[in-house]
Amino acid sequence: MNRLPTWVRQHIVGLRVLLLFTVICGIVYPLVMTGIAQVAFHKQADGSLVSSNGRTVGSSLLCQEFTGAKGNPLPQYFQPRPSSAVNPTAKNDYGCNAEYSAASNLGPTNSDLIQAIKQRQKQIEAFDHVKVSQIPPDAVTASGSGLDPGISPQNAAIQVDRIAAARNTSPAAVQALVKQYTEGRPLGFLGEPQVNVLLLNIALDQKFPVGH
Repeated sequence: MNRLPTWVRQHIVGLRVLLLFTVICGIVYPLVMTGIAQVAFHKQADGSLVSSNGRTVGSSLLCQEFTGAKGNPLPQYFQPRPSSAVNPTAKNDYGCNAEYSAASNLGPTNSDLIQAIKQRQKQIEAFDHVKVSQIPPDAVTASGSGLDPGISPQNAAIQVDRIAAARNTSPAAVQALVKQYTEGRPLGFLGEPQVNVLLLNIALDQKFPVGH
């Protein structure tokens, strides 16, 4: 190799370093991290999937729409936050589409956002029979990802009476279930308490099935 020109030797050394780090960073490191994740955090590594009646119905980390065929919210279920994660080319995509995670990118003074919030307030006012002053911000605004799995306890509270009526049970019984599925602040101080909508709705179906 010493007989080769200096620039050729330098390129060979560079190629060896490239191959070495490709193996370390592109093969060894991912395999080690995947192995550790599968052993120590198996459920999270597989997407925190949630099953009901023997089939996978979603992920506890992602929001899910509870709507009818025409996109109207189902009264027997808690509804998630509005979602901007929508496939713009699909007619029946009403949000919470993980392939299109995104925010609306509209500022607080944007006229389109203001109009959307007012429209959502009117819909919730009619749907949940509450005053606009009772509607919390997260009920009418989407998250940055459009995929938040939780809603605020205040958002859940304004939906309790509607769901109790739809499931022929008492508001107190529904509220007790909400409390059970309310998660505290991560690490005790990050973020805000939230209610996991998917897990709560599955529990509703199990404890207070519609029609019974």
